[in-house]
Amino acid sequence: MSLKLEIEGVMLNVVSGYAPQVGCELEEKERFWSELDEVMESIPTGERVVIGADFNGHVGEGNTGDEEVMGKFGVKERNLEGQMVVDFAKRMDMGVVNTYFQKWEEHRVTYKSGGRRTQKEFKRKRSKIEIEKKTKWWKLKKEECCEEFRQKLRQALGGQVVLPDDWETTAEVIRETGRKVLGVSSGRRKGDKETWWWNEEVQDSIQRKRLAK
Repeated sequence: MSLKLEIEGVMLNVVSGYAPQVGCELEEKERFWSELDEVMESIPTGERVVIGADFNGHVGEGNTGDEEVMGKFGVKERNLEGQMVVDFAKRMDMGVVNTYFQKWEEHRVTYKSGGRRTQKEFKRKRSKIEIEKKTKWWKLKKEECCEEFRQKLRQALGGQVVLPDDWETTAEVIRETGRKVLGVSSGRRKGDKETWWWNEEVQDSIQRKRLAK
């Protein structure tokens, strides 16, 4: 099941799923992942995606070799189903988000039944939206930065004010010198911490869930 939302001009796709259990046939599991792949491929590049699902797999503790898609704080040892989760994350450029946060094991476990304890995998697609990094030209207001910029630019231009008959090259030298001396912005949007969803209603729901356990 999937849902598309527009929040403050950002398109967010919420996908929910339930993978076949460990004892099911491999063919059934592969069919589930194939269908999920199709859902993901139908979502335009650049839109954000959140998957909240029970994948019935353990990605395990540690992340050696898989640092780009998961943190170190999973539970148990990785099983076949957990490897399928990791492989999917790599295919889709996603991250197993709850493995990035260090917590007591009791808090990592999201499902308990009898003697079974497991951690449901919640994943978020990394944003494809890139914000242009900008040179911090405002630093030239500081005399020490301005003087350093002049010296470095003079060296880069070989003592000339403008390279003969090549203004484009001169402009690029100026820009490159600015980036090196003054630095550039991080490329993040101001306030882009993805906390827009954390409100009083969400907190109340989480509290009720904890009390119900």
